[in-house]
Amino acid sequence: MNSRISFFSTQLFFVFFIISSSASFAQDQPYYLYDRGTGIPTSQFGSYVREGEIMIYPFYEYYNDKDFEYEPLDFGYGSKKELRGRYKAHEGLIFLGFGISDKLAVELEAGIITARLDKSSEDTSSMPSVLEESGLNDIEGQIRWRWNHENIDVPEFFNYFEFVFPTGKKNSLIGTSDWEFKLGAGLIKGFTWGTVTLRGAIDYTTNEKKLEVGEYAIEYLKRISSLFRIFIMIEGSEDEISLVPEFQWHINKNIIAKLATGIGLTSKATDFAPEFGIMFLVLL
Repeated sequence: MNSRISFFSTQLFFVFFIISSSASFAQDQPYYLYDRGTGIPTSQFGSYVREGEIMIYPFYEYYNDKDFEYEPLDFGYGSKKELRGRYKAHEGLIFLGFGISDKLAVELEAGIITARLDKSSEDTSSMPSVLEESGLNDIEGQIRWRWNHENIDVPEFFNYFEFVFPTGKKNSLIGTSDWEFKLGAGLIKGFTWGTVTLRGAIDYTTNEKKLEVGEYAIEYLKRISSLFRIFIMIEGSEDEISLVPEFQWHINKNIIAKLATGIGLTSKATDFAPEFGIMFLVLL
């Protein structure tokens, strides 16, 4: 009996702690900024950088896709037949962000990857049964601009311009062999029940020399206490659509532990892509 009383007392204390933490945070911000604060939105899930702040985020990502779509010609083996193989990869990345002003931020991200592709049983090309490569993956940067500050009636609007450097060899399993550009726009609105972000982009690659519809997403962020936030996103590009839930633990105002998992909702999306990292915020 005493153990049950102790258990329920602990649970009540935890609930009270969460509510009181949320209340104390609520006193510092208007309700529409409860979840995210005053920073500029970055490309990192549910993360915002303030003026004069440096964001440093080393993280690890794993990819597992049992029906990875490819053409042998992508890797220099002649056939243009679309096939499905099994893809696995481990990637270590570093993300850097800096709030130049209250409206302007810049980002840079780079990764080292080890990737493996097991070709389809229907693949009759001369491609090896297993392709494995490791080394430098994508290096990309972004410039992000906030047009206005959200208020009770008006959401915040922002734009971003992304560029991917050609770091990979042609027909390689890793990296990017041509310049890639992306121009995106979005809006953010905070409510008492959470913060919603809508965004979309158009893509351009120097290889194909044409504009295409790029990524699109709807995001939800909720601060459940001064320590914890949850983030849920549905993101897609053409017919590749994924669900991405993330849990954030704000260890203190300068250190955040982030755990996310990408889950493919369509066959062409990566089946499973968990990510974990520790984010550091340094205010200059």
